[in-house]
Amino acid sequence: MGGEVTYKFLGAETGGNKYEISLTIYEDCITGNPAAIEADNPGFIEVFTGAGFTTFFDTIQVTAPSVSVPANYNTSCLSDPPQLCLLKKTFVFDFILPPSATGYLISYQRCCRNSTVVNINSPGNTGSTYYCVIPPSPITNNSAVFKYYPPQIICLNNPLTYDNSATDADGDSLSYEFCNALTVGNNDKGPSYPDPPPYDSVSWVTPTFFYTHPMTGYPPIQIDPVTGIITGTPNRVGRYLVTVCCNEWRDGILINTIKREFQFVVTPCTRSDVACIPQYSTDINTYTVNCHNFTANFINCSTGGNTYHWDFGVPGVYNDTSDAFQPTFVYPDTGTFIVKLVVNPGSSCADSIERYVKIYPVFKAAFADSGTQCPGAPINFQDLSSTTIKPIVYWKWYFGDGDSSILENPAHAYLYGGSYNTVLIAENVKDCIDTAIQPVIIDNFKPFAGNDTIIVKGEKILFNATGGIDYTWTPATNLSDTNTYDPLGFYPDTGTFVYNVYVVSPYGCAGYDTIKVTVVNQAEFFVPTAFTPNGDGRNDMFRPIAVGYRDLNYFRVYNRFGQQVFFSNSIETGWDGTYENKKADIGAYFWEISFTDRYGTQGFLKGDVTLIR
Repeated sequence: MGGEVTYKFLGAETGGNKYEISLTIYEDCITGNPAAIEADNPGFIEVFTGAGFTTFFDTIQVTAPSVSVPANYNTSCLSDPPQLCLLKKTFVFDFILPPSATGYLISYQRCCRNSTVVNINSPGNTGSTYYCVIPPSPITNNSAVFKYYPPQIICLNNPLTYDNSATDADGDSLSYEFCNALTVGNNDKGPSYPDPPPYDSVSWVTPTFFYTHPMTGYPPIQIDPVTGIITGTPNRVGRYLVTVCCNEWRDGILINTIKREFQFVVTPCTRSDVACIPQYSTDINTYTVNCHNFTANFINCSTGGNTYHWDFGVPGVYNDTSDAFQPTFVYPDTGTFIVKLVVNPGSSCADSIERYVKIYPVFKAAFADSGTQCPGAPINFQDLSSTTIKPIVYWKWYFGDGDSSILENPAHAYLYGGSYNTVLIAENVKDCIDTAIQPVIIDNFKPFAGNDTIIVKGEKILFNATGGIDYTWTPATNLSDTNTYDPLGFYPDTGTFVYNVYVVSPYGCAGYDTIKVTVVNQAEFFVPTAFTPNGDGRNDMFRPIAVGYRDLNYFRVYNRFGQQVFFSNSIETGWDGTYENKKADIGAYFWEISFTDRYGTQGFLKGDVTLIR
């Protein structure tokens, strides 16, 4: 079911340094194969130099009888206790190793694993490799040693808190992480000497499982890199391979790593009392991160409890406790505190849980923007977030138009006018996160000189430019004023006149637009001979263009059967190619126009048009 290799430095002797090597293996004495368990003794180990060749090899005997590992909880506190039997075998042996510039690797291999492991492929045919590394000379070192037995049974949907921490005789700093389990080159390997490194990792059932997430849970199964405590609430029954690496650091340098491999068995057992504090933070095993004030309102999700005792974890204080079901506590200062809840304290089935509470007020996200608020012009964003605990280490901007940035003070150009809700998510070094949202207004700037037009000579036209507050027309030909949006144009003769208008908006946006005025000799109707109402925005409407006429009395369109398919008395309205809410057939149609000219005389025109799709 698992194993680990550790060592002690016993001192220098003739020929080198003396080390006591300890190999521990865990055996399932309920579902395990008795013949395989019997074959575990003796064990076969080899010592390799850093260059990968054998230095020593040995056959080692168990130094003490197998130990029955006690259960990790009182089985009488379960309504349906599972059968438990876990054996621990320990092999202890001494080696004198000459000084080596590459260090040593001490290896043990065995086949195979329980076939019911669910998070790796083909577990019954996947071997195991356990090893430890002795650092190169002149470093002398004692490996870290795990403090507690691994848990035998984990109850489904119950909060898990397992201390997988270690001690170190040298006082080295320790960190923890989930890491890869190792197999052997020959998966049918029986009891024999190990192969030389390097070693392959097991094949995980991805993407559901991997060594970084060996079990499913909600909250997820995590290991605290500082304390080595594994937390989470497993939500799937099964036997799971889990490997924890304990890293030893000395003067900021990694000098050694030991591994413990084990199988965590999740079963649908029911505890009578379960202590539960929810995890509302994404930080490992953290109830909450409060970045606004010093008050923590605790939620109790325990079951089976009659009495409760809370310790809020203020160092040096002994009255920071409560027996309320869901207490509120005001912390005296900033910091990270370990809050502990005990359910039914003093009873034989009492249960407890610990979570972090992080108090780091005040943190508030804020920002300002500056720049010309015009399409295409850069807007400069400035982070104005405030924090008691410095520094701020993370920024994520969402500009409201699909773009984003992780810069502290980004610049962004909006391509179109409108109001954009810009979002800043900021985080400080203590994992305080806050969000600021405010609109950024971009001028919907569209300089417009007006539609091209045709008039009869001798007439006047009143221009009507839009889009700004300042207007400048060029050239000044035939215009009454060049610095207004609505100059009057008078045209005593025919010709084509093109004008540019320079427009400035209230936001300072500036741009040009153009209008063309065509002056003709006499009044006239311009009627298309064909149109294509296919919805592409081009030539979709059949409409006459009138120049120099006072009124359009009517505009009618008939199909080849003489049915009227369109009628209008507005020169601005045209036929869209439909009849009785359906698309009209392609082909020829006939039109009639009745008009009144500028002198009051009635007139009549007719012709045909072709509808094309």
